[in-house]
Amino acid sequence: MSTLVDVGRAYHLDLPGGEDLHRSVQINSEDPLTSQNFLSKFDVLRKFYRSPEVIERISEEAVADAAADNVRHLELRFTPVALGKAQGFPLGEVMDWVIEGVKKAQAKNAISICLIASINRHESVEIAAQVAALAAERRDSGIAGLDLAGDEARFPAAPFQPLLREARQSGLHLTIHAGEWGPAENVLQAISDLGAERIGHGVRVMDDPQAVTLAREMGTPFEVCLTSNYQSGVVNSIEHHPIGAMIQAGLNTTINTDDPTISQISLSSEYALFCNNNKQTLQNLRDQVATAAKAAFLPKEEREKLIVSLNREFEELISSH
Repeated sequence: MSTLVDVGRAYHLDLPGGEDLHRSVQINSEDPLTSQNFLSKFDVLRKFYRSPEVIERISEEAVADAAADNVRHLELRFTPVALGKAQGFPLGEVMDWVIEGVKKAQAKNAISICLIASINRHESVEIAAQVAALAAERRDSGIAGLDLAGDEARFPAAPFQPLLREARQSGLHLTIHAGEWGPAENVLQAISDLGAERIGHGVRVMDDPQAVTLAREMGTPFEVCLTSNYQSGVVNSIEHHPIGAMIQAGLNTTINTDDPTISQISLSSEYALFCNNNKQTLQNLRDQVATAAKAAFLPKEEREKLIVSLNREFEELISSH
């Protein structure tokens, strides 16, 4: 939050100050639990991306925050269009600034990083294709994947199918937001038609037995975000989150933060929610972390090293309890 205050002052942004700034960019107890309120926080945040230095700094601090939370491997999503919107920055340069910020942070912290460039359903296919092509050009610089996000309730994913296919062919991994605010059929489509290797959220998958069967047979990992799902109105409570049913159905689920700044959370706090509010054991948590490591968008050798390392840490943790 101090970064936002600094940027607001340096660029004389017309923004609320003090506690009002917190209310503008974070979910607060009095906020309505709706997708509209959740997404409105991004509208304010996008005003802060005023220079290469700011974009680098925010990227660097995102990695530093994760490292401070003992995250061993971070897959950091960023939306080039959103970062460049305030000043009309070229998308390729925005990507390079994010990459530079991440590299600075990685040099100071023991953490591995994969970047995932996001495109939005509610924006044009032409812009998305540009982002995908620029991301593919930067695979050797740390961009490992592409994410299709945005308003799935009002905008279909089908128009993006050709460019998603090209992205996979170029060597980019693919994750797709589906079954969050939209129906379970979107999960089916993401896996069967769009080639998704992972599903962002996907909690409505339980509404459709066919979607459950396909996801289980394909072993598709779900990037579940407990607090985000509650704050955005996707679920009515953390205690009744469908992740327990997803696990019982044999689906590959993982625990994620979605938007730490907006939700005022960390990955460790989400792990605690999973265990305490969803009545899951430490062994259940270990399974979630193992699934996440196996689904990482890392080269095979690096992924296997990560799996071994995390298993070793969990063995030590479990034996100490």
